[in-house]
Amino acid sequence: MHFIYEEGGEIKGATAIGTFAAGADHYAAQTQFGKRIKLKAKDVWYQWSSQDLDKTILQAQELAGQIDMDFVWECAPEVEFQFDQVAKDYFGEGLQPAQIISLAIALQSAPIYFRRKGRGQFLRAPDEQLKAALASVERKRKEAQVQKEWEEQMLDGHLPDMIAQVTQQLLWSPDKNGIAYKALSNVSQQLSINSAQLLLQLGAIHSPLEIHQGKFLKEQFPKGPQFSADAILSEDLWQKIVKDLPLATATAFSIDDAATTEIDDAFSVRLLEGGKYQIGIHIAVPGLAIVPGDILDQVAQKRMSTVYFPGGKITMLPQSVIEIFSLNEHAARPTISLYVTIFEDGSIDADIAPITLLEKILIADNLRLGDIEPLVNEISIEDSTRSDIVYRQELSVLWRAAKQLHAKRQKARIEHGQREEKLGPPEPGSLPRDFHFEIQTNNKQVLTAETLLKSPINDKDWIPVITSRQRGSVIDSIVAEWMIFSNQTWGSILAEHDLPAIYRAQQGWGAQRTRMQTTPCRHEGLGVENYAWCTSPLRRYADLINQWQLIAYVQKGVMAKLAAPFAPKDTKIMGLCAEFDATYTAYNAYQQIAEKYWSLRWMQTKGLPWSGFVRVQKEGMVRVEPIPLRLFVPELQNAPRGARVEVEILEVDLLMLTASVRVVQILENQSATIEVEVEEEVIDPVVELIIEPAPSESNGSANS
Repeated sequence: MHFIYEEGGEIKGATAIGTFAAGADHYAAQTQFGKRIKLKAKDVWYQWSSQDLDKTILQAQELAGQIDMDFVWECAPEVEFQFDQVAKDYFGEGLQPAQIISLAIALQSAPIYFRRKGRGQFLRAPDEQLKAALASVERKRKEAQVQKEWEEQMLDGHLPDMIAQVTQQLLWSPDKNGIAYKALSNVSQQLSINSAQLLLQLGAIHSPLEIHQGKFLKEQFPKGPQFSADAILSEDLWQKIVKDLPLATATAFSIDDAATTEIDDAFSVRLLEGGKYQIGIHIAVPGLAIVPGDILDQVAQKRMSTVYFPGGKITMLPQSVIEIFSLNEHAARPTISLYVTIFEDGSIDADIAPITLLEKILIADNLRLGDIEPLVNEISIEDSTRSDIVYRQELSVLWRAAKQLHAKRQKARIEHGQREEKLGPPEPGSLPRDFHFEIQTNNKQVLTAETLLKSPINDKDWIPVITSRQRGSVIDSIVAEWMIFSNQTWGSILAEHDLPAIYRAQQGWGAQRTRMQTTPCRHEGLGVENYAWCTSPLRRYADLINQWQLIAYVQKGVMAKLAAPFAPKDTKIMGLCAEFDATYTAYNAYQQIAEKYWSLRWMQTKGLPWSGFVRVQKEGMVRVEPIPLRLFVPELQNAPRGARVEVEILEVDLLMLTASVRVVQILENQSATIEVEVEEEVIDPVVELIIEPAPSESNGSANS
């Protein structure tokens, strides 16, 4: 006796073993594949005794493929039915087992036409549902045909028009059920490349930069980097807010890069009786006008920071708003000011506590780094005959104090197991760590940030110009030391008055050694306690939060906790701290990607293969000497740190951001002058912006 039954959605056959007992609950049987089973009688759909099982099943499968399901659906009753009841209507008299079994297979394989209601029982689908299902099948058939045509075109190197129209969607938000995505994915797999590489090859994208930049903008600025029309602040309103602020007796000056538009810090130096000096650090105070929860706060909170990339930036606040707050020259500008008294030798008078005030101060000049830095060194700054150095005397006082502040920090660093840092320029032979990028056209026109951010991008005729400078000048040290002092002083004030703030902590070792947190902590790399970013409120949201808390302290004193926007143990500031840390990290990561891209493009403009020198950093990672480009060279994994190596860069991959490097020869070990890759706070000396770790060694783009 032979049987058919259903298992795993398929119709299968079996033959009884031994004596067949009609009416038994189950049968010992052997399947058509030779497996012995115990088949329950209730699971049997149909049984027959004649003919060979394998031959019958094979004939049934062939017949099933020929059955006209439309006709079967017409023949089937509108109520539930047993499959063999319809077999007679379809095949006529003289039914053979293979015909009956073929209908069972056909019905089981046609859920569009018939619903399974039980063992061997079916119910035909309603007319409307059948029509809809058949239309869907036909649509999928046509889509499959189109998909196949697209795949063939792409394999032949041609870009289908429909793929070209949805390129951006395929890159950033693909419909994985769509035929465009499926076709692109299938061809990519066949060619053993990723989808982005395939789109580049087909000409759907003109530049790998569009992929790198597009991914970043999609993730961080899904609606674009432009500001909403209501993100404004009127100058009249600003003047009403600050009209009652007292005017400082001193005048101030700022020191910034030539391209800086967000001037948020300035200095003043005033001679006191007895030969002492009062140093003032004056910070732009947008926290007086921007209120937590208002439209400008929402804008700043969404962005969290200004984004820097080669050739431009995306500011945290609209430029029209920045212009109102920025400490531009020749005007009395509102600031939050920190005053400290020092002796003539630069040491701080410990008997006079630092004072924090809200006030207006006349910004006499915006000094530019390119103008003043070449004139100033340790000798010229003390030379009273140097009339060509503007604010020479003030800078001299700031410099003497900066040396004292630096020495105090180094003492703390050593106590916490850190190496002492040398004040001043690095040793001869050290690699430059500050870089400035300009992206130019063939006729040397500098491209704007707006042009660089446009999509689609076709940058084949754009030329990167990379210039470098060494850190550690007198001007660098003045700005860096006084900004560290201000951030540490204000951080300590917030900590002492139990005002929640966002601190920059660095303690211990490991992945989370440097972190943002809402509780006071030591920054071992800088050698200070309670280090809180406060000096860049126009560029970083953490600084704006801390400024709000400082304003509450200045205005309310010991009652500040009742007036501050964030109260102790406020979970909101904890969430903002985590969000800022994540966003700031993402921005820095993109800056690294963009700088690596343009560094590789710089290589191309010099002509490949490029011959030059690199320095070994660690585990096969090297730094190209003239530009901020790090590459992995497996052959140098065991080379000593600091070794100078002559290499040839044969080719570059701008999508994968890699290069093919051939080692020519390993030269002398220069480990004494190579910068050591440690996770320490890196100070951008051109502005007060302090970042850690540096997005790359190239902070030039962050200076604007």
